[in-house]
Amino acid sequence: MAFEPPRRLVRALGETAPAGDDWLARLPGIAERAVARRELTVERVQVPGGRSSLVVLVRQADGTPAVLKLAPPRARPESERAALAHWGGRGAVQLLASDADDSAEGALLLERLHPDVSVRSLPEAKALLEAAGTLRRLWVEPPADHVFETVAERTGRQAVAMRAGAERDLEVAALVGAALAARDDLLVAPPEERLLHGTFRQSKVLAGERLPWLAVGPDPVVGENAFDLARLVRDRVEDLIASPAGASITRRRIKRLAESLEVDQERLRGWTLFRAVESGVRAVRVGRPRDGELLLEFAGWL
Repeated sequence: MAFEPPRRLVRALGETAPAGDDWLARLPGIAERAVARRELTVERVQVPGGRSSLVVLVRQADGTPAVLKLAPPRARPESERAALAHWGGRGAVQLLASDADDSAEGALLLERLHPDVSVRSLPEAKALLEAAGTLRRLWVEPPADHVFETVAERTGRQAVAMRAGAERDLEVAALVGAALAARDDLLVAPPEERLLHGTFRQSKVLAGERLPWLAVGPDPVVGENAFDLARLVRDRVEDLIASPAGASITRRRIKRLAESLEVDQERLRGWTLFRAVESGVRAVRVGRPRDGELLLEFAGWL
C-alpha cells in the first residue's frame, strides 16, 4: 500500500520544517518497515489526520484493531510514548507495544478508538464537561526521574519567538508584553507539579470502548494544571469571535472550568492569555494570518 501523507500533514509540517528535513520523503519507507515489523494489516490512512503525524488504521496479526502513529523527531514521539506508558490507559489512549526499532523511527502502536468521533461533536456545554473530566484523570505526579520538558522551559522558548514577533508587528506588542508579564508572575510559585497533556482540546478527546472518552496526541509537559486547562478555554474560538457575547462567554467559561477542576481562576486567565497570544503570533509567523487575527482578538478579551 502507498502511504500518502494527507495534505493537512504536509502543509503543517512544511510550516515548521528545519532546513534539510527529509522526514516526509522517508515516511513511506518508515511506514512499510513499521507495518512489516509488527505483521500489521493496513486498512487506511486517517484523513484529514493530524498536523504532526501520520495516523494509519491497522489490524494486528490476531485481528485486533489498532492504530499505527508515525511522527518526525521534532514532534517528540519519545516524550509521547513515555507519557502514555506512565498514564497506562488512565484517561488516555493505551500504548500497545514498544520496542527499540519503534523508538528509533518514531512509531507508536496504539489502541484503536473511534477516530471520527471526538468530544467536539457534542453540544458545547456537554463537550466542555466531558473534556474537563478526561483532563482531570491525566493530571498525575510525573515519574521521579522524568525527562519531560517543563512549563518554564517550553514557555521560555516560546517567549523568545513572541518577542521577535512583537518587534515585527507593533500592533501586537502590547498583547505580547501583557502575556510575557503574566508568564513571569505565574512561574514564581506554581501550586503543583503534574504531568500534563500539553496540547489538550476537544478534538484531542475521542470516543472509545474501554471508556466513553479518551485523550490522544499529547505533547507532554510538567507543570501546573492551569497551564493544561488554558488551551481548552479557547476551544471553538471561531464561534466565540462570531458571537456578540463572546467576551462574556469566555469569562464565564474560565470561571466554570476553574471551579469544576479546582484551579485558581486568575492563574487560568493568565495562562489562557499567554497561550492565546503565543499561538496567535506563531500563526501569523507561519502564514496563517486569519487564525492569528482570531486568536489575538480573543486574547484581547482577557
